Amino acid sequence: MDVQLLTYLFVGGSFALYIGIAIWSRVGSTKEFYVAGGGVSPVANGAATAADWMSAASFISMAGIIAYSGYDASVYLMGWTGGYVLLAMLLAPYLRKFGKFTVPDFIGDRYYSNVARTVAVICVIFVSFTYVAGQMRGTGIVFARFLEVDVDIGVVIGMVIVFFYAVLGGMKGITYTQVAQYCVLIFAFTVPAIFLSIMMTGHVLPQTGFGATLLDAAGNDSGVYLLQRLDQLVTELGFSEYTSGTKSTIDVFFITAALMCGTAGLPHVIVRFFTVPRVRDARVSAGWALFFIAILYTSAPAVGAFARVNLIETVDNTAYQALPDWFHNWENSGLIAWTDKNGDGEVQMAAGDPFSGTPAYTGERGEHGERLLSNAPTDNAGEVYIDRDIIVLANPEIGNLPAWVVALVAAGGVAAALSTAAGLLLVISSAIAHDLLKKQLKPDISEKGELLAARIAAAVAIVIAGYFGINPPGFVAQVVAFAFGLAASSFFPVILMGIFYKRMNKEGAIAGMLVGLIFTFSYIVYFKFIAPEANTAEHWWLGVSPEGIGTLGMIFNFVTALVVSRFTAPPPESIQHIVEDIRVPRGAGGAVDH
Repeated sequence: MDVQLLTYLFVGGSFALYIGIAIWSRVGSTKEFYVAGGGVSPVANGAATAADWMSAASFISMAGIIAYSGYDASVYLMGWTGGYVLLAMLLAPYLRKFGKFTVPDFIGDRYYSNVARTVAVICVIFVSFTYVAGQMRGTGIVFARFLEVDVDIGVVIGMVIVFFYAVLGGMKGITYTQVAQYCVLIFAFTVPAIFLSIMMTGHVLPQTGFGATLLDAAGNDSGVYLLQRLDQLVTELGFSEYTSGTKSTIDVFFITAALMCGTAGLPHVIVRFFTVPRVRDARVSAGWALFFIAILYTSAPAVGAFARVNLIETVDNTAYQALPDWFHNWENSGLIAWTDKNGDGEVQMAAGDPFSGTPAYTGERGEHGERLLSNAPTDNAGEVYIDRDIIVLANPEIGNLPAWVVALVAAGGVAAALSTAAGLLLVISSAIAHDLLKKQLKPDISEKGELLAARIAAAVAIVIAGYFGINPPGFVAQVVAFAFGLAASSFFPVILMGIFYKRMNKEGAIAGMLVGLIFTFSYIVYFKFIAPEANTAEHWWLGVSPEGIGTLGMIFNFVTALVVSRFTAPPPESIQHIVEDIRVPRGAGGAVDH
C-alpha cells in the first residue's frame, strides 16, 4: 500500500475518532463546557494535559530547531520542561483550590476588580492568538505535504475539524479527544525515532542512541559518535559546531526564564487543572503529565540529530534529478526550494540563506525540473532552502522508513497541532463568554445563553486563528516562543503574587499586567515587524533577543505591581483571608460562579 493511501487512512481514521468522541461527549452545561464538569481522572487529565502542552511546536518544530541550532536549542528543552514543573508544583494546586473556571476569573475575584478581569481577558486573547497561530500553521504544513494541498488549504481543513469538536464538545469533548491525540502523537514521534536509532546506532532507545557511536554500511561499530559526525558535517558546510552555542549567556538565561515562567502563566494549560475533582488530583495529574511529556522531550534531541545527519548525507552534492522522491514532494508543497547558482545541476548545502526572503515561485520549471524562483539569490554557496518545520515530518522519508511510519507521523503532526489549538480556542471563548459577558456585560444571562455565546466566540476565534495560520509571523516554534514571553510578562507575576502575597491589591496587579504586556509586545513587534533588519545582538536591549524579552517584561511587571501596591490601599480583609485559605493544603470545592 502506498504512502498516500496509508496517510489518508491514518489521518482520516484519527479524524473519525476525534469527531466520534466529540459527539459522544457533547455538553449541555457551562460547567461541562468550561471544565469538563470537574470530574476527569488524574491519569486521563495527565494525558490530556500532555497533549494540550505538546503542541505543533513540540512535535513538529522543536526537533527542527534542534536539528539546525544544536546546543542553542537547549533553551526550549530547559524552559518548557522546567516551566511545567514550576506550574505543577507552585501554582496549579492552589488555583484548583480557588475553584474558578478561568484564569481571568481567578484574577477578577482575587483582585476584586472587573478592570483587572478585563485586562486579564485582553492578556488571554493576546497570548492565545499568538500561540494558536503556530498550531494552525503546523496543521497547514502537515496537510500541504501529506494530503497534497496548498498550506493555506491545509489550515482551512484544520479549522473545520477543530470547529467541530471544540464547539460541540467544549472542555469535556476536548479532554477525551486530547487523550486520544496524545496516544497518536506519542506513537508517531517515538516509533520513527526508535527505527532510526536502531538503524544508525544499534540502540533501541533514541535517548541512548543520541550519545552512541554510528554503525557503518556493514552494520559494524564505526567508532565515530553521532555528535562527532554531525559536528564534522556542519562545520564542513560552514555552519558553527552543532555542540557549541552562539547565543550569549544572558540571552540563554532570559529565553529559558521566559519559557519557564510563560509556561506557568499559560491559561490553556492552567485550566486543565480545574477539570479534576480535588486538589490532590491536580498534583497527581501533574505528575502523570510530566511523565507523558518526558517521553517526547527526551527523544527530541536524538530525532533532531538523526535528521540533520541523514539530510546532509542524502542531499548535499547530489544531482537534483537523482534526489529521492521525498525531496521533490516537499518541494511541490512549497516547503523546500532549490536554486542552481553555479549551473552544475547539483544541490549544494552551505551556511547562510540561498536567497532573500521565503520562496516565491514563478510557476515555471527549470531545465532540471525544479520549481523556479523569483527571489534574488545571495552571494554564498548555499543553494537549498528547507523549512525547519518539516524536519520531523520528513524524517521517516529521509531515513527511508516503511510507508506506514510516514503515515503515522502525518497523523501525529495533525494530532499535536489540533490538540493545542482546541484548548487555546476554548480558553479564548470562555474568557469572552464567561469573563466579559457573564461577569460584566450581561450578568443576568441564562446558562443556555452563556453556552451559546461561548460557542459563537469559539467559532469567531477559529476564523481569526486560521487567518494567523495562513499569514504567520514566523515559523511555528518562534511564534510559540513569543506567546510564552507574553504569558510570562503578563500572567505569571499576578498569579504568583495573588497566591503568595496578601498585600498585593488590584491597582498593583492591573498596573503590572499592563506594563509587562505593553513592553514585551512592543519589543517583539518592533524587532520582528517594524525593523527586522535591526534584529541583531548589537541592537537588542541588554543583549536580550525578542524570544527572551518576556523575562524583562516579567521583572517590570513585578516591580511595577509591588511599587504601586505599596502606595495604594491594601486589599479588603475578606480577600486576604481567601489568600490564606487557598494555601492551606486541605479540601477543595468545585468551580463556583458567584
